[in-house]
Order: sequence, then C-alpha cells, then structure tokens
Amino acid sequence: MAKVSEKYELMFILNPNLSEEETAGLVEKFKTLIESNGSVDELQEMGKRKLAYEINYLTEGYYVLVKFSSSPAFPAELDRVLGITDGVIRSLITLRQE
Repeated sequence: MAKVSEKYELMFILNPNLSEEETAGLVEKFKTLIESNGSVDELQEMGKRKLAYEINYLTEGYYVLVKFSSSPAFPAELDRVLGITDGVIRSLITLRQE
C-alpha cells in the first residue's frame, strides 16, 4: 500500500535585496502553497546569511527552512514553482528521516 503522506524538508534562499514586504510575501506564498497541499510542521526564517559561494553575483541570501508533510507527488510541483519564482535564488527539497 502506498504512503498517503511523507515528511519533507524544504530549504530555500531568497534574494537579500528584496524589501521586507517582498520577502514576507514570498515566504507566505510558499507557506500557503504547502498548506493547501499538506501541512506545515515547522517554519523557520533564518534571515540573511553569507552564502558558501556567489550565486548570480550575490554573496548573501535570506534563508528559510520549512518542514512539512504532503503526498509524495507534491514536492515536484513545489520545486517547479520555486524554480520559476523571481526572488528565489536556490531551493532544495529532501525527504525527512524521522
């Protein structure tokens, strides 16, 4: 029998040059998207941090960590939306081991 829900972890990095309103809007957008397809277990805004290496001439980014549960089909769609959203410079979705 297939699992109905899996636990995932999403880390995404936003452009640090966005305004506070734009940053909050993007965080809320992804929180809402996840909630409409599963549940947010934990959302942690880690704030601006130095990047390990330059991405698109940026040396820092605004880090957000989201732990969520959803059907196994949803992360592919979430990854697609993250990839086409202006302001998101990197994202990674991984399966959480409990």
